[in-house]
Amino acid sequence: MSQSTNNDVATATAPEASGSLPGPKSAGLVARDEAAMSPSYTRPYPFAMDRGVGVRAWDLDGNEFLDMTAGIAVTATGHSHPKVVRAVQQQAERFLHMSGTDFYYEPEVDVAERLIETTPGDFEKRVFLTNSGAEAVEGAIKMTRYATGRPGLIAFHGAFHGRTMGALSLTASKAIQRAGFAPLVPGVTHVPYPNPYRPPLGASPDDCGRAVIAYIENEVFARTQPASEVAAVFVEALQGEGGYITPPDDFLPGLREMCDRHGILLVVDEIQTGMGRTGRWWASEHVGVEPDVLLSAKGLASGLPLGAIVAKAEYMSWPPGSHGTTFGGNPVCCAASVATFEVIEEEGLLRNATEMGDRFRAGLHDLAARYEQIGDVRGLGLWVAAELITDPATKTPNPALRDEIVQRAYDHRLLLLGAGKSTLRLMPGLNIAAAEVDEALARLGDVFAEVV
Repeated sequence: MSQSTNNDVATATAPEASGSLPGPKSAGLVARDEAAMSPSYTRPYPFAMDRGVGVRAWDLDGNEFLDMTAGIAVTATGHSHPKVVRAVQQQAERFLHMSGTDFYYEPEVDVAERLIETTPGDFEKRVFLTNSGAEAVEGAIKMTRYATGRPGLIAFHGAFHGRTMGALSLTASKAIQRAGFAPLVPGVTHVPYPNPYRPPLGASPDDCGRAVIAYIENEVFARTQPASEVAAVFVEALQGEGGYITPPDDFLPGLREMCDRHGILLVVDEIQTGMGRTGRWWASEHVGVEPDVLLSAKGLASGLPLGAIVAKAEYMSWPPGSHGTTFGGNPVCCAASVATFEVIEEEGLLRNATEMGDRFRAGLHDLAARYEQIGDVRGLGLWVAAELITDPATKTPNPALRDEIVQRAYDHRLLLLGAGKSTLRLMPGLNIAAAEVDEALARLGDVFAEVV
């Protein structure tokens, strides 16, 4: 890919590696962090970043790592892509900020037009830009209630939509994320998410999507939350923090049909799955679903804070002053976003995400043939997961092994993160090269050989 030359430059100019991990500079920063920063942050290992190019990152002591996290699927075009960097520099030289709530500027409209062009649905759309995914969720809660005049919301077990109060009310990933913050926003009902590897409601893997929809119809609507009072269903196209779960292909279309019958808006959270992560611009494209509202963030500006609500124009009907933002749609972030769209198109990164994702999964299947502790390999594009288990017969999750793999991978200069109870996730920049995929798989293989 085009970043390989930059990798060579970065390697040549990196400081001399310290050897042991963490090195003294990294350890020093960790100590300062522990004294100054909130204890709510979750840091699985002491990686202290100094610089990055593509899918390679260097710590403060000059140690080089392969980064399979992309800042939690944020740096879509890899670290410090030169076109994105230039766009940021050029916009910063013109002006850093002008609030889009009160004034007009071109980068904001440029991003909105690209979102309208790429998101599913050949209908009139409107866009509201935010600072983050959580803010996009918050805005969508307000907007769907306003548009429908209904209070109720449906979300899913395992869902992660953010940690601000409205978004947290939809989130049901880990109890620690909600503990101590009640009362949350009322009117939210949670239902199972269809996981073919561990089907809910006694269903089969093939039928679990339909079983969940039947549960909503026959239990939720019939007993606790009348459909006539539900404003929206909030659903991740693929469930992220809940375990990188790929639902059956008929699940989202089934939700679409159910929502249409009851006048409920379908809000698809593509905050982690969008911007080419799954080999399409948006994961919902894989099953032909057109959301009423689509939420984006993370990879939208390849490293800068930007989120978006993209809605059918008829539903983004709130009047001036009913919702706003000071920094959402910041011109520097918008310039980075436009450059991100261009890089993904010009460098063929949708195709690359598909091909490299297939290469990752093939390598993980090879590992699974050697280690029965790998119970499932799944994903789309560069949304890649391997679930770790204690027993193939019972598919019992093995969080301790997952956590040890993540920790030991750091020692092998491989940056990984977990998801769900016991899932390893790999979500590198979309411009990862085949040699880098193979290198990451080799390092992961060394970790398994050492741990298992």
